[in-house]
This record gives sequence, C-alpha cells and structure tokens, in this order.
Amino acid sequence: MLELDHVVIAALDLDAGEAWLRARLGTSLAPGGQHVGWGTHNRLLRLDAGVYLELIAPDRSQPEPDAPRPFGLDDPAVRARLARSPALVHWLVRSTDPDTDLAALRYDPGPPRPMTRGALRWRITLRDDRAPPGGGLLPTVIAWDVPADQHPAARLPEAGVRLRALSVAGPAEVLALRPEVASPVPIDWSRADAPALSLRLRAPAGDVTLGSGD
Repeated sequence: MLELDHVVIAALDLDAGEAWLRARLGTSLAPGGQHVGWGTHNRLLRLDAGVYLELIAPDRSQPEPDAPRPFGLDDPAVRARLARSPALVHWLVRSTDPDTDLAALRYDPGPPRPMTRGALRWRITLRDDRAPPGGGLLPTVIAWDVPADQHPAARLPEAGVRLRALSVAGPAEVLALRPEVASPVPIDWSRADAPALSLRLRAPAGDVTLGSGD
C-alpha cells in the first residue's frame, strides 16, 4: 500500500519561508539542498517515523529550468498566494512497487522521473506541466532508491514536532479519485467547493495548523 511520505510547504524565498515556519513552530529546519536542473532548493523537518515536512522555494542561483518548477511554483495563481505567505501546497506518498501502485491509481500523476541530491536517489511522478494532480489535493508518488535508513525522515534530527492530522477538502469528483494511503495519523477527506489542504501539528510552540490559504 502507498504510505504517507511527506508534506510540502512552498515559499517564494527559502530563508523567509523558514523564518515564517520557525515563528509558528518554535524550531528550526534542517538543511536540504538544491534540486539541480529543476530550479528549486529545500529545507526539511522531521515529523513522525517515516514522515517529514519539506519547505521548497525557487532557487535563483540556478539557471531558469527548461520546464516549470514542480508543485506549481511557477503558476501565477500559486505565486500570488505565496506572495501573501508560505502555504501548504501538496503531499506525497511513497511506493516500494511503483509499477503496480501507479497502475492501480484512478488518476494520472504523471510518469516517474529520476532525481538525485548528493547520495539520495529517488523517482517522483511529475506531469509535463509540473502541476500537482488534483490541484495539489491528490498525492504525487515517490519511490526512494536508497535503503530505509537513508530515507530523509530517518536521518533528520529530532525537532519536537509531531504530525496530528492531514485534511484534504475538495469537490466530489476529486475525492472520488483518492487512493488508499497508510498513514501514522488520520487523513481526513471532506467535500468542499473551495479546495484546501490543512496540516495539524504539535510543536514546541504549541498546537499549530498550517493550511493552503496561510
């Protein structure tokens, strides 16, 4: 079965995004790195066993990529939202058998594409337009080509932040396509006219909710 892997907070600037998160959570993020050729870089935060938070932003030190940046970072509507504040934009599930799991999905997340950063190797589903499936409500699939003890969540330092729940709200036609996902916390699906993601955390600063409209 697919398993919850990580959630994605996007920002227009990585330093500003971490400052925003630090003020809300009461803890700092760990260094991530560049996604060379993709025009992005990130920082990471451990949540629970096997689950982490990724803060991602455009990396202006890289040349402009040939294709749009992942997770809609170049979409004008997404950029306008991120100009107000960083926001929860997407979530990913991991697979140990991507051929089987992708064939069973009721939506098309795009083909798996190889990516690397340092010793990390993984394949991630990305559409040609790089827009996340279901407007971000349906998860992207990732397959880690490293041993389990090299997964980011296994290597990240303890930060005192715990995932309490992930909520996905959207139209019925999107919810009908949702996959079965194993998760250490509830994934709450609900019908709504306005699509939205919401993440509940327990952090050193207290109980925190981060959403797609923050």
